[in-house]
Amino acid sequence: MALLLRAATWGRFPWRGYCTRGPQVGGQQEGALGKDFVEALKAVVGGPQVSTAAAVREHHGHDESMHRCQPPDAVVWPQNVDQVSRLAALCYSHGVPIIPFGTGTGVEGGVCATQGGVCINLTRMDRITELNTEDFSVVVEPGITRKALNAHLRDSGLWFPVDPGADASLCGMAATGASGTNAVRYGTMRDNVLNLEVVLPDGRLLHTAGRGRHFRKSAAGYNLTGLFVGSEGTLGLITSATLRLHPVPEATVAATCAFPSIQAAVDSTVQILQAAVPVARIELLDDVMMDACNRHSKLNCSVAPTLFLEFHGSEQALAEQLQRAEEITQHNGAASFSWAKEAEERSQLWAARHNAWYAVLALAPGRKAYSTDVCVPISRLPEILVRTKEELKASGLTGAIVGHVGDGNFHCILLVDPEDAAEVHRVKAFADQLGRWALALQGTCTGEHGIGLGKRQLLQEEVGAVGMETMRLLKATLDPRGLMNPGKVL
Repeated sequence: MALLLRAATWGRFPWRGYCTRGPQVGGQQEGALGKDFVEALKAVVGGPQVSTAAAVREHHGHDESMHRCQPPDAVVWPQNVDQVSRLAALCYSHGVPIIPFGTGTGVEGGVCATQGGVCINLTRMDRITELNTEDFSVVVEPGITRKALNAHLRDSGLWFPVDPGADASLCGMAATGASGTNAVRYGTMRDNVLNLEVVLPDGRLLHTAGRGRHFRKSAAGYNLTGLFVGSEGTLGLITSATLRLHPVPEATVAATCAFPSIQAAVDSTVQILQAAVPVARIELLDDVMMDACNRHSKLNCSVAPTLFLEFHGSEQALAEQLQRAEEITQHNGAASFSWAKEAEERSQLWAARHNAWYAVLALAPGRKAYSTDVCVPISRLPEILVRTKEELKASGLTGAIVGHVGDGNFHCILLVDPEDAAEVHRVKAFADQLGRWALALQGTCTGEHGIGLGKRQLLQEEVGAVGMETMRLLKATLDPRGLMNPGKVL
């Protein structure tokens, strides 16, 4: 075991020894990789598909998080899986770190190049390679986003419901274990990925469920697909995903209802779920978030804790669901139900919810946002949400609460001046404390955003010493030189 763990850290900086800082020419900076290595990259993908320009590297060194930009030494755009395999083998043989990149919409610093190296941007691999309508499955390359897939599926009667808000790439969503507003009914990426094609760090190609297979269930060996979903680019590069599709519902209705308190809104959520009302989405926005969304998205909703709900099914079934949900919310003091039955109304409502991140940023232009991401058992949701709201008010921090409360997951979006060290410390302390409250309630420090750079200590507290040891052994086995997205998760 000790040998494996030493192997996992051996490759942290070996490339610094032979790669030298090259000259800058015409905005291009050959960087720590050296001219010969950059030329080797170009030989794999072609000269136009490699950049060492400072602006390009900076763009690929950060995501939507408050973590400071740490750019790679070069960015490459492969066109197919063979090129990805050759790039990985090249980097692996020279001890150069590899950072996978999709759309850059993560919020945990997952694309920061903490040790430099090569960023492999997979967005130009953007084909839908196979659609099996009768089997409810589709195979996509890593550059396909969820909106592009659903546009392609529009006339098929099927859709892919996992919806994290941002138009993220589907393989990136698999890598981070993404979730979203529809998870309460349709599950997360972990429930909707059937197979993955993965380029391992040394360039070998793995099909986690077997080449071309897209069965609905299996008891064949270890769950390799599940291992790579949520691995955050630390075990390999996902170059194709086979996804589970769902029938488009016959009818859809959305609604909003405002409450006198966070407690009343969350009590309604728990009771709706306990009553087995098959709600498709149930989202909570606190008063601060509703005010921000009203301003940013031109809504006219009450500035109060509010639930956004959506129901899918037949016309007859929806009528029953709506009646039961409305009775529960009225019992908890909801002011009124506001229905959105037309597609345009629903789109406006959910666009406002998905733009909540930017709505909060608009409250204090020039600041960055930091999002917490705890998830607790449904029964503990009222307790932690009420406490979080009270502590947020007392902290003096500017922030709002929004969450996928149907599955116990919520976020505090906190505004911070990244140049104010004291404020950064207060935000981090608040986030860590909230994570520990969730752990104390048998929850998790991250429901969907991942560990990335900022939650590694909380991960240790969550899974314990044996859990961390097991993860490190898996990492050391698949990536013995520690070159895949170093500095993340572990």
